[in-house]
Amino acid sequence: MTTESTFLVTHADDESAVLHDTADGQVHTLAANPGLDADDAIEGTIAPAGPMELAWELVEMDARRSLSTEHSEEPPTSQEHELADAQEEGELTTRERAGVGEIHVLTVPAERVRKAVDDVLDDEATLVRAARLGVNRVEVRSDAEAGVVAVRYLP
Repeated sequence: MTTESTFLVTHADDESAVLHDTADGQVHTLAANPGLDADDAIEGTIAPAGPMELAWELVEMDARRSLSTEHSEEPPTSQEHELADAQEEGELTTRERAGVGEIHVLTVPAERVRKAVDDVLDDEATLVRAARLGVNRVEVRSDAEAGVVAVRYLP
């Protein structure tokens, strides 16, 4: 039984790699690492490996891209501020970007903006979403005075 999906490589060393399926959340350990690096997004097909089928092998790789996250010094855009103004503190609004990607706007208490930025950058779910959306990078912008955190999923 093979599985075709988009995967985030959550761990990689010389001997194996761990893949997180962005469609269903399943985690698969590869019996051998075919040259993958942590934070790669791959589109491909995996199949059980070995007689006990306890590990997996990457049988086909259709695409591979490296993902990155960064905290930008740029402030949120006027559109992102407008979205934040239209929601209550603690809420999240998601908007598709023109072309590829999404923008997520969070409103948080001003004193929690830095913690919220760190949480987004450290959360594996941020990279899982980037892999699923087909983007290469995640840029986080913030405005501590306004309590706005904008997460931009970009090509």
